[in-house]
Amino acid sequence: MAVATLSSVGSEPRFGASQVKVVLVEDHRMFREWLTQMLGRDSGCEVCGETDNIHDAQRIIHETKPDIVIVDITLKGSSGLELIKDMRAQGLETPVLVLSMHDEALYAERVLRAGARGYISKHEASSTLSKAIRHVLSGQVYLSEGMTASLLEKVSGRKPSTSSGLELLADRELEVFQLIGKGHNGREIAQLLHLGETTVDTYRARIKEKLRLRNAAELYSRAAQWVHENGA
Repeated sequence: MAVATLSSVGSEPRFGASQVKVVLVEDHRMFREWLTQMLGRDSGCEVCGETDNIHDAQRIIHETKPDIVIVDITLKGSSGLELIKDMRAQGLETPVLVLSMHDEALYAERVLRAGARGYISKHEASSTLSKAIRHVLSGQVYLSEGMTASLLEKVSGRKPSTSSGLELLADRELEVFQLIGKGHNGREIAQLLHLGETTVDTYRARIKEKLRLRNAAELYSRAAQWVHENGA
């Protein structure tokens, strides 16, 4: 599968005669409104549905049958990763483009494994979103030039191991880690992720082991710091 990068895209994309139907799944209402306006200025795109949560997103996608879904990592009560996995489990082949402020180095590979076709930062949305949509719809994977190089180095075995440790966390463990950093206790995390409290405790233990944290206080501190630094 070809990978389109920022450097490999030339002129501004021109969509076909028929409008591209887009569903937006984003937890910040004002950002959804800005995206809708921005996409509306391009005569080739039409936002046919928008929401901030997985439940409504699944319904909207089934009802509107969009050409592409643009989703954030952080959603109301869940994550974009779960939506992508649910779509693939249901056999939905609608292309998904992730648009997020989260660290691309930590999340890009995860969303691609889940079934997304691209990842771009919100910081570059105004300049690259239309290009990313075009390349995803043409069957290519869209990543920043730096992330593409990083993945190629990893595949070739030349990329040095990272030291943050967060790359070691499984997707669900990372979700739990993020919710801990936001101040949620075990019962709240269980409710938000539809898990048992014992399961959440198991994830917490795994996280501490992988990050080499000695106790709950160190876990809370590390998670809160990460959320603060990443705006998660």
